[in-house]
Amino acid sequence: MRVLVTGASGFVGSRLVEVLKDKDDFQVTGAVRRQVVERKDGIKHINVGELSPDTDWAEALKGVDVVIHAAARVHVMNDVEADPLAVFRKVNVEGTLNLARQAIDSGVSRFIFISSIKVNGEGTVPGNPFTAEDVPTPIDPYGISKMEAEAGLRDIASGSRLEVVIIRPVLVYGPGVKANFLNMMRWLDKGIPLPFGSISNRRSLVALDNLVDLIITTATHPAAANQTFLVSDGEDLSTTQLLRRMATALNKKAFLLPIPSVILSMGASLLGKKSLSQRLCGSLQVDIDKTCSLLSWRPPVTVDQALGLAASYYLERKNS
Repeated sequence: MRVLVTGASGFVGSRLVEVLKDKDDFQVTGAVRRQVVERKDGIKHINVGELSPDTDWAEALKGVDVVIHAAARVHVMNDVEADPLAVFRKVNVEGTLNLARQAIDSGVSRFIFISSIKVNGEGTVPGNPFTAEDVPTPIDPYGISKMEAEAGLRDIASGSRLEVVIIRPVLVYGPGVKANFLNMMRWLDKGIPLPFGSISNRRSLVALDNLVDLIITTATHPAAANQTFLVSDGEDLSTTQLLRRMATALNKKAFLLPIPSVILSMGASLLGKKSLSQRLCGSLQVDIDKTCSLLSWRPPVTVDQALGLAASYYLERKNS
C-alpha cells in the first residue's frame, strides 16, 4: 500500500513516517514544505510548498492509495493576524479540500484527516466526556476551521469512491513535544515550586505513539471507512497527577504548592492568561469506547511509558 503523509516534518507526521517505513505492507512518501530529501533510510520526501487552495499535489499523489493529512496551520496562542479565522480557513479548509479533490482525481481510496478535539469544544464537566457523535461546538478559529474542513471532506467524498476517516486527537505528547508540555518538564527539572498541588480536574491526553498506532490502524481497517474517532491514552489525569508522574519520569521531586484552582483561575484571568488557566485547571475528557470497539484497538503505550520516552528525549538534549 502506498501512503502519502502530509506535514511529514511535523511532530506527528515525522513520527508517523518513521514508523511506516519499517512496515512491510506500506510504501511511504512524505510531503513537506521546504525541501526535497531522498533520505538514506529510503523515505522519499516531496516538496509541495505551502498548504493552500492552489497547491499542486500531482507528483505527490502518483500511485497513492491512502492520504494521511497531518499538515495544518496549528493553533496559535497569541495570533497576530488581523483576521485569524480567514487565515485558518485558507489553509485548513480550502487547502485541505483542494488536496482531497486532487486525491479523488488520482484514484486515492482513503483520506485520513487529522483533525482536533477542538471541534468538539474547549472543555467538559468531569465525568461527562466528549464523544465522536456529539454536535460540534468549536470556539476558536482553529477549531472552527477544522470543523469546516471535516464537513467539506464529507461533502466531497459523498459523490466519489473516496473513504474519509476523521481522527480528533486531544493534546499529543511524546519525544520532542513543545509548548506548555515542554515548559512543565523544564520547570520540574529545575525544581521550581509550582502552584498546582490541588487541582482536581480531569484531562485526556494521547501519547504520540498511541496516536500514530491508531492512524496506521485506520489506514487499512474496513470499519474505519467514513467514521470519526476520538483518541486518548485511555487514562485521564488531573494536572497535579500529571506533574507528579512527569517528575517521576524525570527522576525529580515535584514541588507542588496546594493553591486552590479557583484562586489560580482568578489570578490567570487578571493577568490575561485565561486560556492557559483553562488548560491547567479545566477538564477535557474524551470517550474512546467507539474507537476501541469498532477497530478492536487499544492504546499500546501506557501513560508512564510515554512520559518516560518524552523525559528521556528532553534530558538527552537539554544541554546539547
